[in-house]
Amino acid sequence: MLFRWIRRTLADPRIVRHLLADEGEVVVDEVRRHWVVYVVPALESVLAILLFGVMVGRDASSVWFPLVLALLLLGHAAWTSLEQHMDRFVITNMRVFRVSGVLTKKVATTPIMRILDITVDKPFIGRVLGFGHFIFESAAQEQGLRDIRYVGRPDQRDLTIQRLLQRSGLRATASASDDEDTTEEEEPPPPPRPRRRADHPRLGGRTTARRLPR
Repeated sequence: MLFRWIRRTLADPRIVRHLLADEGEVVVDEVRRHWVVYVVPALESVLAILLFGVMVGRDASSVWFPLVLALLLLGHAAWTSLEQHMDRFVITNMRVFRVSGVLTKKVATTPIMRILDITVDKPFIGRVLGFGHFIFESAAQEQGLRDIRYVGRPDQRDLTIQRLLQRSGLRATASASDDEDTTEEEEPPPPPRPRRRADHPRLGGRTTARRLPR
């Protein structure tokens, strides 16, 4: 029970509870950090294991420093890995948001329609290993969403966002045109033109000469 509680509390970002389910919001893509972010914690763990190996067979008075160093390296590696694991960038059919933090949570969000431009930065090592960085330009300039680093398969995910932007733009244009059509007042038809009566002497019209029979 304790392990399950720790896992749900500290190791599960629980993306579902941030969705607007009653509005029909669904997750299109949930982006985790690329595996390259775990390289440094893995190296720290290997170094800590080597330090533990060095302490084997030594006097107890001379192993306290490598022991403390190894524990610090393991603790830092575990905490860094947990932070990277809890950092999620989520793309839905309505918005993009980012959930981060272990003990304290931070959620940064912006609607799809407020994204103005996306820059995909792929360094050389990123092109080799298959990751890139997203730089968002949005109308609100959210600090938590401006830089999304170490995104796996950046080209495919950029296309996913572009498709959502295109669909949202078409939907917004269609709804705006519908609103304009409904709010536009219809002009009343022109009044019918009065019919002119034929000229008649009794009605005071223009008299005409009558031809008498011979």
